[in-house]
Amino acid sequence: MLTVKTELLEALRTALEDLLPGAGAKAAFESPKVAAHGDLATTAAMQLAKPLKLNPRQLAENLCTSLRNTPAFQTWVDALDIAGPGFINIKLKPAAKQQVVRSVLAQTTRYGTQADNGQRMLVEFVSANPTGPLHVGHGRQAALGDAVCNLFTTQGYQVHREFYYNDAGVQIDTLTKSTQLRAKGFKPGDVCWPTDPDNPLSKAFYNGDYIQDIANDFLAQKAVKADDREFTANGNVDDYDNIRQFAVAYLRNEQDKDLQAFNLKFDEYYLESSLYTSGRVEAAVGKLIANGKTYEQDGALWLKSTDYGDDKDRVMRKKDGTYTYFVPDVAYHIAKWERGYTKVINIQGTDHHGTIARVRAGLQAADVGIPQGYPDYVLHTMVRVVKGGEEVKISKRAGSYVTLRDLIEWTSKDAVRFFLLSRKPDTEYTFDVDLAVAKNNDNPVYYVQYAHARICSVLASWGGDKATLAQVDLSALDSPQAHALMLLLAKYPDMLGAAAEGFAPHDVTFYLRELAACYHSYYDAERILVDDEAVKLARLALVAATAQVLHNGLAVLGVSAPQKM
Repeated sequence: MLTVKTELLEALRTALEDLLPGAGAKAAFESPKVAAHGDLATTAAMQLAKPLKLNPRQLAENLCTSLRNTPAFQTWVDALDIAGPGFINIKLKPAAKQQVVRSVLAQTTRYGTQADNGQRMLVEFVSANPTGPLHVGHGRQAALGDAVCNLFTTQGYQVHREFYYNDAGVQIDTLTKSTQLRAKGFKPGDVCWPTDPDNPLSKAFYNGDYIQDIANDFLAQKAVKADDREFTANGNVDDYDNIRQFAVAYLRNEQDKDLQAFNLKFDEYYLESSLYTSGRVEAAVGKLIANGKTYEQDGALWLKSTDYGDDKDRVMRKKDGTYTYFVPDVAYHIAKWERGYTKVINIQGTDHHGTIARVRAGLQAADVGIPQGYPDYVLHTMVRVVKGGEEVKISKRAGSYVTLRDLIEWTSKDAVRFFLLSRKPDTEYTFDVDLAVAKNNDNPVYYVQYAHARICSVLASWGGDKATLAQVDLSALDSPQAHALMLLLAKYPDMLGAAAEGFAPHDVTFYLRELAACYHSYYDAERILVDDEAVKLARLALVAATAQVLHNGLAVLGVSAPQKM
């Protein structure tokens, strides 16, 4: 039906252009709010009535007359009706709706995808500092980032997944000191353990059991691999630098295990320290100074970020000579631009909202050709976890929060991904562990996967070659339930495009749940393995196409499509 819609849209575009030069660009179809009104609709007559100084309903009549004379409308359209002040509702012939089945079965996993557009894009996500296990907030970001990457891949982009993390600074210093104390035999609560509420460092010390695990392996002089490098502990509790390197590598290795359990791979791990050692931070600051976008005040270096819409100017270099955290971010994004990524998306928590204006201000002030609004941001809220009707706030392993691995072990990788993607990123979300393991229709991932498995069971019972279904006669697909299912299959490509444009993988979850419901309704209304061979093959083709689209959509989310459940 994608071809059908393309032909009809071109006919509409030509007709509009004949009415008013330039109006063809406004040619578009939408879905009628009431299915009984038609399969497609257009508001073009109402849009053009004012510039043409015509009554919109009369204009709709003229437009319908013109459209009825086109080959595309004669071939694929059953009726054109005018409603209200000038809505044009379009009822398609059954053959037009049936075309989508052929398209899906011919294109299989490529259905809904666009050709390579030659554009490179970088998506940065997770980017967790190696100071502890990944928590459920990181899990939401991992699912969101991976799905956004998959969405843009379907739209023809060459997508690069990047994980950026800090391997130095105050947090890493605190990790090292915490590990060192544990290695020396001390633990939280001991007199020497920093607990003074007036001491900022003590608030940041890490008390989870995982710190003891790191210390034990350090004392055992174990080796650990991280980021294609191997670090070996020397067991010397006074060798601060060796403890630091080993602790960072240990936790990076742990994070990688979490990501592997989530079936997530990154193309590159980018170290914040490399921005300093490569001179990129100094170079970025030099550009800002040379461009006259900074000033000295109270012993600090400030960026004139208010020139670019920020609510106040920002300190870049503090009195002690160290840079504030947004300065390496500016250098990092200049590096992304210079690496050829003209489209960049950052997936971050809503607590990073304040960095957007200052990073973009720094990039504009650097004047290196980066367009306004670069990079794009997708911000997400944290996640509450409920188990047995009670909120779960801590993990024994992490000490202060629920880890991503906890969530996967309690439920499954598929459930975690689907659930964490089922709401808009910036809305609060409560993860119900009991619902995620339930095998009923209330569990959305089970409901969608069961629809796929149910179809696979029907196809297995048939026992024929699925490839032959692409050429069968589809004229028997004439029931309201079959038409509804075919129309929904036809919406998949447009849904993908809109979801990518809006950074909205939750739209895919909504679509899949609707498709599963539509299939279950069809299955309940019509028996598929009937005696009539022509009817049976047509219905098998329809359900096989439905299974393929369910599979494709689940793949975008990083969720499996089981054949048996």
